[in-house]
Amino acid sequence: MLSTMIAIDPTVTSKTVSDMSIDTTTTSSSVSPEMSDEHQIVIAPRQRNMWWAIPMLTIVWLITGAMIISSLVRVNYWEVAPGSVEQVSSRFSFDKDALQLADRYKPTSPVLFVTAYGSKLSALDALLGTIDPDVDVLNRFEKFGAVTPDQQRTVGFKAMITAKQIAEYVALRRLGYEASISFGDLIIDRLVCETQPRPLSACLQLAVGDMITSFDGTEISTLADLLPLMSDYSPGDVVEIKITPQRSLETITKDVELIVSPDDPNRTIIGIWPADTRIVRLPFEVDIDTDLIGGPSAGLAFTLALLDELTPGELTGGVKVAATGTIDGDETVGAIGALRQKTVAVKASGAKVFFVPSSQSAEELEAARRVAGSKLRIAPVANLGEALAILKELGGSDISNDAIEL
Repeated sequence: MLSTMIAIDPTVTSKTVSDMSIDTTTTSSSVSPEMSDEHQIVIAPRQRNMWWAIPMLTIVWLITGAMIISSLVRVNYWEVAPGSVEQVSSRFSFDKDALQLADRYKPTSPVLFVTAYGSKLSALDALLGTIDPDVDVLNRFEKFGAVTPDQQRTVGFKAMITAKQIAEYVALRRLGYEASISFGDLIIDRLVCETQPRPLSACLQLAVGDMITSFDGTEISTLADLLPLMSDYSPGDVVEIKITPQRSLETITKDVELIVSPDDPNRTIIGIWPADTRIVRLPFEVDIDTDLIGGPSAGLAFTLALLDELTPGELTGGVKVAATGTIDGDETVGAIGALRQKTVAVKASGAKVFFVPSSQSAEELEAARRVAGSKLRIAPVANLGEALAILKELGGSDISNDAIEL
């Protein structure tokens, strides 16, 4: 059919054909003068095969849309991720009464405290967190156990308040000030649940925030009153416990079956963790602004920073030092959570020494050392004295009772 419509002039040379392979339309100089306009050869432009473009564009839009939606949808998963590393001294404030009793010495290399993030995740963040070695993704039970997020947040803020008070107590006692500490009410902080709790287990009979006022007929005011009584009981014994629920003035009696401690098979427990309700009496108050940070793990850092603030010289010897760990009234340093994540944050801050509790598990300490590498020293300590000894080795100044006039 095509041959009847187009007549090819035999006078077209090979050069003309070559030219036509470059120019998509023949020119008059390439065609015999005798050929009419309607018989000119026209070569159509070469069409690229683009069959894949529409499916590919569709896939890109679907992936983009899925990422946008998944970044907006919140799921019941929470992160444990590296947080911030900040100076403690910048959060100190002393009132006039405090400044009349103590002098402040501004450190040039202040002690750092470290946090870990634990926010609720979007679907996208949860997915990315599972492939990030520095992030742990927890489900609701792993994060909160038997308590609600609001209850855990409240407990965390209370623990931070107590941590600051205990840190002040320890530091001021070290410096020779008169300070005292005593137990407060016995209030439930957390519940210990067995895999298959019995009907009378504490985790089913009691609640976070309950105040225990009597144990099997014996009135108790503080944790110190309860501890001696537990030695006479065994797992499986059912005892009568009187409680005052949170936000209530009414006393309720509950029957509770005692259980074996998950940490010590030779110890009998009710199945609760008591809140730290100790009462601290100090000669003056030092305000430590912790904003929305909860938990007790900055106790050691607060103590070291306060000692540095109230004594001349450089406690850290000019070395960039960070610390984590709870602090007790007897100067004991206690274990904390998220050690790996905190080590990541401390390393990124450029610190050279990181004090951590020696009571952390061997696996946690080894993981921290792997993260720290050769430029950050992981320094496990069991108490304040050990931390001060290491700081002295680094060139830090001495802490003694006569460092200031009383």
